[in-house]
Amino acid sequence: MKNLNLIIFALISGAIAISIHAKKPAKLNPLAKIDEVAGLPNVLIIGDSISIGYTLPTRVLLQGKVNLHRIPTNGGPTTKGITEIEKWLGERKWDLIHFNWGLHDLKYMGPKGQNLYPKDKGGKEQVALADYEKNLDKLVARMKKSTTKLVWRNTTPIPPGSAGRYVGDSIKYNQAAARVMKKHGIPTLDLFTPSKKNMKDWMKPANVHYHAHGSQALAELVAKDVLKRLDN
Repeated sequence: MKNLNLIIFALISGAIAISIHAKKPAKLNPLAKIDEVAGLPNVLIIGDSISIGYTLPTRVLLQGKVNLHRIPTNGGPTTKGITEIEKWLGERKWDLIHFNWGLHDLKYMGPKGQNLYPKDKGGKEQVALADYEKNLDKLVARMKKSTTKLVWRNTTPIPPGSAGRYVGDSIKYNQAAARVMKKHGIPTLDLFTPSKKNMKDWMKPANVHYHAHGSQALAELVAKDVLKRLDN
């Protein structure tokens, strides 16, 4: 019995040691390349940190239905899109592209490139409204060559007090984007309205970013929209 107890003790001790020293699984990275499942439609998300926030929960919701890709970076302003779009799209034909630019275009920058610089101290939008509209028009025209289905996800609201961004600017940039989408016949997923309605719950105070449950709420809207567009 004594020997048996010693054996059991050794086994338990070994199991605990293995558990302690085992490597923790790597945190899932929304920017990492995914493993495609053959036969499923391939969807590409292009967007900034708001879309980065809802990428992983959207993948969970679409698991087994869609290969949900995204660009391997923050999409930034439309100027970055113009520079990087060829690399992001690649040579493949996408079943659907879900895209947005806006929050980086409308943010204020300092005369020496300072990020989120107050406009009352001489800050200027990173991309002026007229240039934003022109850039978006070029980007849509290019993306149409890589897919038969595009969906514009409009720019989410700016909470009061956000650094370098100002309440109401999302509306102005969304109005410019709406003109481009009308010209090209591109449908819109409206995340501005539900975000505005649930701002105090979903969004961080004085910050354009979302709490985890806010990103989850956006993911549910995005996943539903993706399936609807693919069915159509």
